[in-house]
Amino acid sequence: MSTAPDLTACIDDLVVANRVLARFGVLDGFGHVSVRHPRDPQRFLLSRSLAPELVTADDIMEFGMDSEPVAGDARKPYLERYIHGEIYRARPDVQAVVHSHSPSVIPFAGSSVRLRPIYHMAGFLGGGAPVFDIRCCFGDTDMLVRNRDHGRELAGTLGERSVALMRGHGFVAVGPSIPVAVYRAMYTEMNAALQHKAIGLNGDITYLSEQEAALADEMMAGVMNRPWELWKSKAAQAA
Repeated sequence: MSTAPDLTACIDDLVVANRVLARFGVLDGFGHVSVRHPRDPQRFLLSRSLAPELVTADDIMEFGMDSEPVAGDARKPYLERYIHGEIYRARPDVQAVVHSHSPSVIPFAGSSVRLRPIYHMAGFLGGGAPVFDIRCCFGDTDMLVRNRDHGRELAGTLGERSVALMRGHGFVAVGPSIPVAVYRAMYTEMNAALQHKAIGLNGDITYLSEQEAALADEMMAGVMNRPWELWKSKAAQAA
């Protein structure tokens, strides 16, 4: 694996992303986060199969667009690495992918109630998050994205959006950088928790319009480093 400075920095941020998402409960012993290789867009970086909170730079593996390890790396990869490979294949704009099982989001993946932006921090959810139902395409399975066909269907459900839910499973969040993908994963969980509370009030709920959501998302893009630096600091203090 090359150790060019931009690759080293990218791996460092990927390790931090794992730690941050684990520290704030978006990932636990399961879930994973990847980044497109900074020097080769036909490859991506993802840890070996390991709890995210334990990931170090030495655990990072390189994968091709077929989601298989390159350079003869024989370490055990995540079973669901196809989530990442097929999204990168379908979305050249995506530079980072998070797959999470965070608890507030799960009910929306198995309900007719759609996850929608209830406040400005979740403008990236404008129009609502689509739901991938693996049973519709592949019948009864163990719910895991185990191959390229599964991953391709998930990427198709995601389309051009930032987040897609996965029935009985979790969600994926994507972004043009690691900080943005981490932000979207964090605030998908937060928005879901707030939406639960709003529904529990038994009144009418006013969600952001698609235009409000787009404007809010554009605004947040300009201050993305603020939460990222905070989360990095808190993850470092906890290490």
